[in-house]
Amino acid sequence: MAGNTFGNLFKLSTFGESHGVAIGGVLDGCPAGIELNLEAIQKDLDRRKPGQSAIVTQRKEPDTVEFFSGIFEGKTTGTPIGFAIHNTNQKSHDYSHIKDSYRPSHADYVYDQKYGFRDYRGGGRSSARETASRVVAGAIAKQFLGDMKINAYVSQVGELSLNKSYQELDFSLIESNPVRCPDTATAAKMEEYIKKIKKEGDTIGGVITCVIQNIPVGLGEPVFDKLHAELGKAMLSINAVKGFEYGSGFEGVKMKGSAHNDQFNSDGSTKTNHSGGIQGGISNGMDIYFNIAFKPVATVIQAYDTIDKEGNKVTTQGKGRHDPCVVPRAVPIVEAMAALVMADYTLLNRTIKL
Repeated sequence: MAGNTFGNLFKLSTFGESHGVAIGGVLDGCPAGIELNLEAIQKDLDRRKPGQSAIVTQRKEPDTVEFFSGIFEGKTTGTPIGFAIHNTNQKSHDYSHIKDSYRPSHADYVYDQKYGFRDYRGGGRSSARETASRVVAGAIAKQFLGDMKINAYVSQVGELSLNKSYQELDFSLIESNPVRCPDTATAAKMEEYIKKIKKEGDTIGGVITCVIQNIPVGLGEPVFDKLHAELGKAMLSINAVKGFEYGSGFEGVKMKGSAHNDQFNSDGSTKTNHSGGIQGGISNGMDIYFNIAFKPVATVIQAYDTIDKEGNKVTTQGKGRHDPCVVPRAVPIVEAMAALVMADYTLLNRTIKL
């Protein structure tokens, strides 16, 4: 299986399956001498872990990260950082009913066709549990980036939208509720809606908005490796993501060029930021902001029709522990992938001129 490594210089390779002994990764290319706050890394993992509230999967995993290399006396050594997160609460029998059939809109069928074999326990390698390794690496990347700030939050659940720009929000409120929406009234509505959907045995999708601030001018390569293209790749690599837009996004098509153009201030900043902080694939120093659309989780706790390995039509029932809405737990994953991109492009930028 290819495709388990992300990045150019600041490079992460992950391993493991949902119901295996452990998941983990190797982070290569992290510069030496970075003083790491291990508690901050664990805190980001805790934001992603299952069982943290009534609106997420009730699988109970401590998700404690164990580091094996690349850190000495609290600082990075410049060598590969190896780590693992042990799985402790697998219930593989929850998936025995799909051993010989395929769940609609899951990776079951395509894995079987591509590899001739699949780990049906929780989806194996296709499980979103793999993203815990990304959160560890992203938390390290955040500390490497220093003053650069990355904040993600839930801006939509189903048709419930937070109709405010990020400039109107207080990011300190993101962690004040289980939905991770920085608007108390909207968060309460979203939480009740997710609980209703869960009670129905169904699922719902949503949108996460991410904002990156304190960015230097010049990150990104102007042809195939544009900064927004790499951010898009990073976000689209996250399980259940169906869409990515940055800056004015699809709404920008409704504007005339004269209104959409970001006029300059004398210091090089711009009066507006329809560009989303990126022009010509290169950061311009303004805030980078983007939206990521997540589909409803494919596993619904209802009876459904499908096919088995022989192509026979069968009826089965969704079982196990699953998120009714993935976006609250995906917030730290989005931040982690954004941090990995920004760390990689920061290092790449150091190679282009004296």
